[in-house]
Amino acid sequence: MKRKPELTVCPLGGMGEIGKNLTVFRCGDDFIIVDCGLKFPEEDMLGIDFVIPDIEYLIENKSKIRAIFITHGHEDHIGALPFVLPRLDVPVYCSRLAGGLIENKMVDAHTGYTPDYRYVSPGDRVTAGCFEVEFIQLCHSIPDAFALAIHTPLGVVVHTGDFKFDPTPSDGNRPDYSTLARLGDEGVLLLMSDSTNVERPGSTPSEKVIGQTFERFFRLYKDRRIIIATFASNLNRTQMILATAARFNRKAVLVGRSMTANVELAAQLGYLDVPDGLIVSAQDAEHMPDNHVVILTTGSQGEPFSGLVLMSRGAHRQVKLGPKDLVIISATPIPGNEKLVSQTVNRLFACGAEVIYEREEKIHVSGHASRNELMLMFSLTRPKFFVPCHGEYRHLVRHAQLAREMGVAAKNVFILQNGDQLRFADSRKAEVIGRVQAGPVLIDGVVLGEFEGSILRERREMAENGLVVISVVLDGSLRPAAPIQIQTRGSVYSADDGSTFGELENAVRTAVAQFARTPGAKRETLPTEIRKRIREVFSRSSRNYPTIIPLITYI
Repeated sequence: MKRKPELTVCPLGGMGEIGKNLTVFRCGDDFIIVDCGLKFPEEDMLGIDFVIPDIEYLIENKSKIRAIFITHGHEDHIGALPFVLPRLDVPVYCSRLAGGLIENKMVDAHTGYTPDYRYVSPGDRVTAGCFEVEFIQLCHSIPDAFALAIHTPLGVVVHTGDFKFDPTPSDGNRPDYSTLARLGDEGVLLLMSDSTNVERPGSTPSEKVIGQTFERFFRLYKDRRIIIATFASNLNRTQMILATAARFNRKAVLVGRSMTANVELAAQLGYLDVPDGLIVSAQDAEHMPDNHVVILTTGSQGEPFSGLVLMSRGAHRQVKLGPKDLVIISATPIPGNEKLVSQTVNRLFACGAEVIYEREEKIHVSGHASRNELMLMFSLTRPKFFVPCHGEYRHLVRHAQLAREMGVAAKNVFILQNGDQLRFADSRKAEVIGRVQAGPVLIDGVVLGEFEGSILRERREMAENGLVVISVVLDGSLRPAAPIQIQTRGSVYSADDGSTFGELENAVRTAVAQFARTPGAKRETLPTEIRKRIREVFSRSSRNYPTIIPLITYI
């Protein structure tokens, strides 16, 4: 009897972190990819705009990749595609909304690459090599959020994507409990499930709660202009705000490039119901009474150049805040953004505005399943093996503990790290067989950086200790042909510090003289000699050295 091909699951992102989700499934010589997202930089990633997964493993196996499957259109699931798709050139299966959001990102990145979009709907099945992928409707904070049932020769893998079980979703599209239960009855080999809210007891509140909160604030503050900051991709919430604005006879103004682009795209595709004349420009709103306007803006995470942050600084060209404004921040800070959000709130109060940002006001609900819903996912699918995903390491550990409580055998629960390869030789046993290259790749603007190496190290050194630039002009006899120029940036030493600069000049002259006396000395060794002598000067007064850059000109 012909042996079934082995199944290997390899996450390249999304394990032990919130963001840059990317998982590779291999069966024989067929590869498929689920999601391809980015992560926003940590505080010490100076000047870095975002981080994407290292895809060297995918490049090495490019000819075997059959397709990329997208669970939904959030940045942490699609944001890396402009950098990955042109290098892999494979079809992308996604909803029409996710496809539109991906296309906007491709255009912004100026890739010049035209993806092969293949649009899917809930219930569709797609064959890719020896895989058959089934799309299952779930709820999240964006329409068309799918779980994937990946049918393989060894059994079914259920990948939940980001989800919650919302019994009263604002768009009316309820979770497909019956398909999950059917898969559980038929037998699920492996469940990979969203771990973000595993520490929260109970169930995540329905998005409908937020609609009631908006109604209350629009009624209480009917004499004020209302500014609401939320995620540009949270289209279900945007629909609630627009509907509430229409009921209270207010016009809506969109502020922020991503907010405007997402609303226009969703309205064009039929995901948003926007009555004619409801959305007006900021210029038109200037001529309207304050209590006839609601402003939807980006900046709920304190992003430095977002609409809300510019307003809080008084730097927005069209919207100036004052005592007649109510600002609602309809989001909770992503881990690591707490300080930025707090600073923004303080500045908003300083503008004279009233600010609502407290969790108890029910102005935000999560798009992720809490503990009871995660237990329901186990009950429906009844998996033989389990891998927690999409969460910081403690979330993965807690979710693994929950799996064991729900009856999954301890030996069948795996907490993976990015790059781990989990192999199923058959449906009875799984083991981690090794690692592939995985880690963060840094993006500065639209330039692909390197694998978190010297770029960050150099930036940290310059940020902590400053920069010293030394310009030396040498004649044919290797003697100085012009005065030595020394400039500093961000250093405690300056040109006013005559004695130190004199020592630095002497150190450079000593290095040049020694270089000239050394028989057969190669020119490329002179910068190293200059750095060595300069460090000797700094070592007498400091334990830290600035970054030293010698510029040598030969005439």
